[in-house]
Amino acid sequence: MEDDHYIAELHIDSDSLPVTSPEMEHERRVAIFDLLEENEFKPKDSPSGPYAVTIFLNDDRLVLKIMRTNGADRGECSFSIKPFRRVVKDYFMICEAYHDAIRTSTSAQIEAIDMGRRGLHNEGSRMFSDALRNSLEIDFNTSRRFFTLLCALHRRPK
Repeated sequence: MEDDHYIAELHIDSDSLPVTSPEMEHERRVAIFDLLEENEFKPKDSPSGPYAVTIFLNDDRLVLKIMRTNGADRGECSFSIKPFRRVVKDYFMICEAYHDAIRTSTSAQIEAIDMGRRGLHNEGSRMFSDALRNSLEIDFNTSRRFFTLLCALHRRPK
């Protein structure tokens, strides 16, 4: 990918998302910061970037509205978030188990839980890349950061 194919600005249309807590807002800001810090992002048929992306939910679809930072429209891409529900729910559950284990478990148990957490994160990241493969080229680390953001956009199960 060329050097200017990256997201320089990322905006979230919070009006399209579930009501959230201050903690979840913080998670979203951290996920956005991490994504902007380093990413490779190339919409198909886009000769150059960098890009300004707005993310919003429309029914059960995650939509990425893509513009160049100079204002040139590069279109939208979207995908259903329904297939992600299981992996996001499982990811939240294992993250909770990990945080609980830190207080009470042995280092071997914590490491085993963390391996499971990373495995679920990788699965969600591959799903994200696959969902966008006809619209965008992104590297695996960018896909991982997007999956983290997708988790931060979800309402946590009770």
